[in-house]
Amino acid sequence: MVIMATLLVGCGSSEGFDSSKLINVVSREDGSGTRGAFVEIVGVEDANGNDMTTTEAVVQNSTNGVMTTVAGDKYSIGYISLGSLNDTVRALSVEGVSANPENVKAGAYKIARPFNIAYKSSIGDLAQDFIDFILSANGQAIVEENGLVAAVDGGEYNPKGLSGTIVVGGSTSVTPVMEKLAEAYEGLNNGVSVEIQSTGSSAGMTGTIEGSLDIGMASRELKDSEAAELDQAVIAIDGIALIVNNENPIQDLSLEEIQAIYLGEITLWNEVE
Repeated sequence: MVIMATLLVGCGSSEGFDSSKLINVVSREDGSGTRGAFVEIVGVEDANGNDMTTTEAVVQNSTNGVMTTVAGDKYSIGYISLGSLNDTVRALSVEGVSANPENVKAGAYKIARPFNIAYKSSIGDLAQDFIDFILSANGQAIVEENGLVAAVDGGEYNPKGLSGTIVVGGSTSVTPVMEKLAEAYEGLNNGVSVEIQSTGSSAGMTGTIEGSLDIGMASRELKDSEAAELDQAVIAIDGIALIVNNENPIQDLSLEEIQAIYLGEITLWNEVE
């Protein structure tokens, strides 16, 4: 009873929440950078590194898809980019540490990963200029304004008067901050258009290697095969938030409990009370 009281502090009434119900696990799709980072950090994999996410999980192919599912199901749990978190769902603390940019930056919140961009070494001047903007003080300020942790301490950006179109594609988790970066860059360069395709990390890397994209976005580390073909840069550090429905009274889970839920070993909410 002492543990339950601790979990319910500050969460309001749990009236209407039946903790004997099944935990409805929500996962991202195969190829998602967020899923890849999550299963690796939390340990939802076997000795050979194979993803062992429970086959009972509901699979969503976007950040918004996960949030919409969890917002509509009070017995569900999912994971998303911390930078995409809004008040339609609630983030759990992990090992007693709140999911926020300050704790990610301090290293206290353990479920965190880099946001990467990737590009060919033969990248054009325009796309390179956009990358220079992203890594500048101007670009990194936008990163922090959007709930992420800056990756570099860049200098001031100076527009070069370039024009043309840049095609960027990949991670649905990186997309929201990339849209803000693109908007700001276009505002400083009137002759430039940045087209963003939100297709998932793996598709972003493939498109960049094949040449249909100038810049790929990945919410995970690049695979060896991708890194052999592409240069890369970290543009931000992001936490992965464990989210539940706003009616769920649970406040905190341990890494061990999260792992067991996603392996299908813990299946009822009263098993984590």
